[in-house]
Amino acid sequence: MAEHPAYPVGLRLAARRVVVIGGGQVAQRRLPALIAAGADIVLVSPSATPSVEAMADTGEIRWERRRYEEGDLAGAWYVLIATADTEANERASAEAERNRVWCVRSDDASAATAWTPATGRSDGVTVAVLTGRDPRRSAAVRDAIVEGLRDGSLAAPHHRTRTPGVALVGGGPGDPDLITVRGRRLLAEADVVIADRLGPRDLLAELPPHVEVVDAAKIPYGRFMAQEAINNALIEHAKAGRAVVRLKGGDPFVFGRGMEEAEALAEAGIPCTVVPGISSSISVPGAAGIPVTHRGVAHEFTVVSGHVAPDDPRSLVDWAALARLRGTLVVLMGVDKIGAIARALTEHGRAPETPVALVQEGTTAAQRRVDATLATVAGVVAAEEIRPPAVIVIGEVVTVGPVSRERRSGQ
Repeated sequence: MAEHPAYPVGLRLAARRVVVIGGGQVAQRRLPALIAAGADIVLVSPSATPSVEAMADTGEIRWERRRYEEGDLAGAWYVLIATADTEANERASAEAERNRVWCVRSDDASAATAWTPATGRSDGVTVAVLTGRDPRRSAAVRDAIVEGLRDGSLAAPHHRTRTPGVALVGGGPGDPDLITVRGRRLLAEADVVIADRLGPRDLLAELPPHVEVVDAAKIPYGRFMAQEAINNALIEHAKAGRAVVRLKGGDPFVFGRGMEEAEALAEAGIPCTVVPGISSSISVPGAAGIPVTHRGVAHEFTVVSGHVAPDDPRSLVDWAALARLRGTLVVLMGVDKIGAIARALTEHGRAPETPVALVQEGTTAAQRRVDATLATVAGVVAAEEIRPPAVIVIGEVVTVGPVSRERRSGQ
């Protein structure tokens, strides 16, 4: 006789008794979803993994440190049986059958009265996939659906929810795969995208033809300053009822003037969503094999803008204080000022032989790393024709890691 397919249903378990028998890896994977559902969870097990024990310590579950006993399922709505004791599993399963409690068994799916689907969530949508007894296929189908929902490729255009307003989206350091899931989804839902030069340009090619893409560098400024012109473009498009994404490189609030845009939108009464991005200050060194901190080498790192020279009266940076620090210094937007920056640091006490790495076009196919010291970096930048965008890392962390060792051995 052919096996009947499972009947899919969503259980509302808030404040309802759920019993989990066994505190091992299966319970560790399943408990977070039961906790999120608001279930009143009782764990019956003589032992538990450290993660499960932490759930008990914080009061998310109640843990009875013993083996299963007849009657443990009284009043339960749902039970998960996940122990290595087959005899105990069969007794608990039989009790669940007698009490008409839906029962999941990790050791024998055919003896269970319920199966756990492969689940995923995206923007308020829960996806649950059952493919009989092939959990790997269930997980693969689940992943494909969730990814489609997250990047917008599965949402039919007329079903997408486009909310007028502006999203300030951090696009990450350059690699299009390093934008956040939420940022990519908002891009897929946008009517207008106003993009920075340093944003992940490859993502723009994926947008549907009807999406208007505006290069922020080419907005007519007229009597306005550049930032004022961008602010006004955001406001005008949003007031016209469009969903606007301001796509910025890195993170909107790390030297990205994101707060200026957020304040302008607030003054105009425009809803604004901020989507943080992966900052190039950490990700680009990491992509080049440089940890900004390392045990026994650096316990802190400082990120500083280098677009204003140390001797410029507009500079807000205390270069003398930075020179006294022992940790890592990450300089953004400092390629053309690196000579003056190196001089300021050495004049205030940083050793001239301090290692320096410059990573150009980090995380992209054109990524390039050049090493120097504070004493030689100005000449190296000129000789190697380093051009922005490049992240500059100053400190002993430049010399640690397998990439740095390989570079040194090859010199």
